[in-house]
Amino acid sequence: MIHSKLDYCNSLYLNLPACELDRLQHIQNALARAVFRTHGPSHITPLLHSLHWLKIRERIIYKVLSTAYNTLQTSRPTYLSRLLTVQSPRITRSSDLITLSRPSFNSRNKILDRSFSYTAPRLWNSLPPHLRRPTSAGSASNGSTNPHSVSKSVFHSHLKSYLFTLSYPSDIPPPKPPE
Repeated sequence: MIHSKLDYCNSLYLNLPACELDRLQHIQNALARAVFRTHGPSHITPLLHSLHWLKIRERIIYKVLSTAYNTLQTSRPTYLSRLLTVQSPRITRSSDLITLSRPSFNSRNKILDRSFSYTAPRLWNSLPPHLRRPTSAGSASNGSTNPHSVSKSVFHSHLKSYLFTLSYPSDIPPPKPPE
């Protein structure tokens, strides 16, 4: 129940200051302690790791990239589809990867850094190559451009695995949850 509240519209939390995200992370940490029935100063990272929960920052990134993927797959919703532009391929080492164009505006306004049209391409282009490979066919049967050869569930699984390694870079042996 609490996780659904943390995830609801969490893409609006893009590029918030670390102190604001830390407040949300403390809520998630308290939730993990409640699941494990632990108290006090025990280290929280092994608990979160064993629950396979992404940290708040990575949960936000997951939501934005998931939305971008779904939009690229279906061209829906149209208001988001208009914000994402696939760069035309050039002859480079990464030309076989889907790369999104970033908007050309240049501003010092911090709110623009939090917009979907600016952040989604930046996050997408930073993904590892295996998550950005196009299909060999190029188009879906319904006429929309289908950029991926993997199914939606496989993409989301690989994306979560990738973000999980960002959340927990070292191999911390996770404790077993209570039974």
